[in-house]
Amino acid sequence: MNFIKRRIFKFALIVIFFAFVFIFISNIWVVGSTENFIYSSYDSLPSNSVALVLGTSNRLVNGAPNPFFLERIAAAASLYRKGKVSHFLLSGDNRTRFYNEPEEMRRALIKEGIPSTMITLDYAGLRTLDSIIRSKEIFGQNKIIIVTQPFHCYRALFISRYFDIDAVAFLIKGNSIDSSVKVNIREWLARAKAILDLYLLKTAPRHLGSKQPIEMR
Repeated sequence: MNFIKRRIFKFALIVIFFAFVFIFISNIWVVGSTENFIYSSYDSLPSNSVALVLGTSNRLVNGAPNPFFLERIAAAASLYRKGKVSHFLLSGDNRTRFYNEPEEMRRALIKEGIPSTMITLDYAGLRTLDSIIRSKEIFGQNKIIIVTQPFHCYRALFISRYFDIDAVAFLIKGNSIDSSVKVNIREWLARAKAILDLYLLKTAPRHLGSKQPIEMR
């Protein structure tokens, strides 16, 4: 019995070791292959017709405003005012009629002075993978500026490049909880999961549907 337990323990250690190695290598790959596509200044950022704003809840669990949401909206509005984009694709989760990320983003951008005619909503952006693929397959975009927090940019760009989307990201400057241990651990795991989704599992979006090309006005 003790022999079996030792074998199980040894096997578990080997699995954990290789899991850590895989996560480490995945993060080096994701970050290293995309960091040159992240821009920190408006002057160097290439102009583009469409910005893909990735969704997040406008409120935290405790009901307070979500800094991630506020920073993404502020960055998106700044891109419009600087003339870097002329249309927004707001992609997020709309799991129930009481939770609608794209609609909350739309309302926030309109308050910032963005015309509603320059906004398209994607209600099926349930995950980053879904939002990226749908931006191309459903909304016909092969070139986008991604708006999200720095820690999230790398994974979003990695997925975009895998699907031959000419994507760049604008580095959001804010005071959010970007550097928290919880956020970073979750993103490290998410980057490894992205590798599995793309190269092993061939994960597809949960919803696709008919094409809805964005008509520029």
